[in-house]
Amino acid sequence: MINTMLEFDLRDYDFIPLNDLLKTLQLVGTGGEANLRITYGDVLVNGAVETRKRKKIRAGDVVAFQGTQITVS
Repeated sequence: MINTMLEFDLRDYDFIPLNDLLKTLQLVGTGGEANLRITYGDVLVNGAVETRKRKKIRAGDVVAFQGTQITVS
């Protein structure tokens, strides 16, 4: 269930690693927590479970984590 919707603007970059996205948006407290959550399958990218910590998230991707949906532009 989605409770919060966010938009993340990549600005001048081609991508952001998945674990950095979670940290940047303060959805996790530490990089270690981000890595664990991803490893445990708690993060969806474009509707599928993603377990690659450094997965390149690009404009158009949609990330879901703990009731938050992030649209990347």
